Amino acid sequence: MPGLPETVLPDDLLDRLPVEAPPPPWSLEVRATVWMQRAAVPLPASAPYVGRALRLAFGAVLDYRDSPVGPYREVFVAVPLPRLGRPAMHVPFIAVDSLPSLQAGRAYWSLPKTLASFSATGGGRIVAVGDSWSVEVVPRTLPLPLPVAFPALSAQDGRTAPATIRGTVRPGLIRVAARGPTLGGWLGEGTHPGFSARGRIVLGPAED
Repeated sequence: MPGLPETVLPDDLLDRLPVEAPPPPWSLEVRATVWMQRAAVPLPASAPYVGRALRLAFGAVLDYRDSPVGPYREVFVAVPLPRLGRPAMHVPFIAVDSLPSLQAGRAYWSLPKTLASFSATGGGRIVAVGDSWSVEVVPRTLPLPLPVAFPALSAQDGRTAPATIRGTVRPGLIRVAARGPTLGGWLGEGTHPGFSARGRIVLGPAED
């Protein structure tokens, strides 16, 4: 499955994955920290979107309060694809702390999910750590929440899946520190525009 080197699953992890996971659609209550930054896209040569993605990165650290597989946390980085109509995003890096979510992401949406652990400290700081990589975010956002509602598309391995997002956002600045064989050079360290969010995401099935 095309993805950054950080998403390759070791054999012992593959042996631990559940046989099945609940199919889409999924409805998830979420709290998130999201940022945007300019960055060259390090897609592997095997990725179907090489040469098509814009030189932007959208990163997010999410805390799903409920889902078809229970609560779990997630970090991902997506790159936008030029497309008319609904915005489309390709996700070359994504990690979760839930084996059922990992299995479902790979099986139903072709998302290259890998495993991570998450920790949170005062000031909103969140750290995601995996095998040879880490992503740390510290949000500084305004106290006034703004309502949002918009559709999106996930584009993976030649297939697209619809998503609908509704909730509130608090815009601000997000300090990011990414380390890893590819993540470090791609995202690095810096402060970027972004927001904290609360709401609900509905993920539909992928289609060819």
